[in-house]
Amino acid sequence: MFKFVENEKEIEVFNDIWTSVWKEKGYELEYSDHPLARYIIVTPDGQYIGTAEINSFNKNCSSLMKVATLHKHILAAAEKGLVAEIDKIALLKSYRGSYLSDLLSSIVFFADQHHYRYFVSLLEPVFYRALRVSFRIPMEKIGNETYYKGDYVIPVLFDTHQMYMNMPSFNWLKYPS
Repeated sequence: MFKFVENEKEIEVFNDIWTSVWKEKGYELEYSDHPLARYIIVTPDGQYIGTAEINSFNKNCSSLMKVATLHKHILAAAEKGLVAEIDKIALLKSYRGSYLSDLLSSIVFFADQHHYRYFVSLLEPVFYRALRVSFRIPMEKIGNETYYKGDYVIPVLFDTHQMYMNMPSFNWLKYPS
């Protein structure tokens, strides 16, 4: 399950989770000033175990633009406010296999609720492959694998619109009731 971060205590927990995962992986820490949304992944017994953050996409200051080139239609969609950026995707090590669908569901849920057509992100190659193979996420590489701030990453464009418009095709999607 996932929940929207609503207060200062949850922001602290959110930051503790993603920073511990980033440090474990050797990534540089980057804090966001004004995210659109933050979600915490929660186990059935109430433990907070993962994070997902969604930020506005701005081609002029996005770190993604340092390693990728976006198609003109994506840039046009971004100008219309239909593109957001995913950041701080993190699951504590002992929970990585079990709760990935909850984490991904939080992202698609946000896109659906706020009518975002596309999301962009920098993904580590193993995670990219898991999303493509196991979850069949409609996405495309928008640049070459590049070393960036502590690891190799692949710049990716997600067609979130396709996911929320075709939910039965993605049986792992779990929206809150």
